[in-house]
Amino acid sequence: MPNILSVVTATAVGLTCKTFINLGLCTMSVHGLPNLMKALESDERGKGRGIVTVSNHVSVLDDPMTWGVMPARTYLSTHLTRWSLGASDIMFTNPSSVFSAFFRTGQVLETFRGKGVYQPAVDSAIEKLSSGSWIHLFGEGKVCQPDTYEVEKGVARLIRFKWGVGRILIETPRPPIVIPVWITGFEDLMPEGRKWPYKYFPRLGTKLSVTFGDPIPPEHVLSALKRETPLPANTSGKWIPPGLVRSDEGAEGEENRRIRVKVTAIIQRAVEALGRQVSGDLLGKKTSV
Repeated sequence: MPNILSVVTATAVGLTCKTFINLGLCTMSVHGLPNLMKALESDERGKGRGIVTVSNHVSVLDDPMTWGVMPARTYLSTHLTRWSLGASDIMFTNPSSVFSAFFRTGQVLETFRGKGVYQPAVDSAIEKLSSGSWIHLFGEGKVCQPDTYEVEKGVARLIRFKWGVGRILIETPRPPIVIPVWITGFEDLMPEGRKWPYKYFPRLGTKLSVTFGDPIPPEHVLSALKRETPLPANTSGKWIPPGLVRSDEGAEGEENRRIRVKVTAIIQRAVEALGRQVSGDLLGKKTSV
């Protein structure tokens, strides 16, 4: 039953967003979608290799509007639908409410701000990723209107990503496929700070874009795990660094923290690099007009 409800929820929300786009109520540019589709359809997923997408977060409609660009057939399979982490104080304020049930069936893991990287939502994300699922992360952990992106200068600076990103990656048995994502225009679709009732309605005619970058080479993350060479074939894709402990106590815990921070920084740099590329492309289009 949960899977059926998840399919129904994903289909209803996905088709609603797709209809919003197809009716021309906003314009959507999509780039690099084959990068994600190739990962989703990879045979490696059946062997426990999951997928992680990580993006900037500029409005409350980033998710689900971003997934309105997906082929409609993906809504019919929970295997092709993302899992995401959602703030408890926003999405799950009343555990018995319709809204909480909606987010749960929409494959959102209840996450508690301030409770650190060792909490059930992060454990669940690792477990799902280890079985080949797709996890989407907003690395900033909150909506950040892009005033500091400096698009006109081709710059993309995000606030520090949450270290749970690093923990999720380093504790999976096999190296996941990590794809950076950059979105633009969503802050104009649903800007922060508008008064009631306008804050509940998206602005029409907004220009949006979603860009899926190339997967981050596993070697980039391996470098943070103190491995100087690629993993040999006879390790069966082992990924977790030797001596990893699931706590921050003692010398081993300190080393674990160091690795987690370093891995998170690698992912953030990849997302920001994609943002600079997208910003540069947008700037080029403006100057050529």
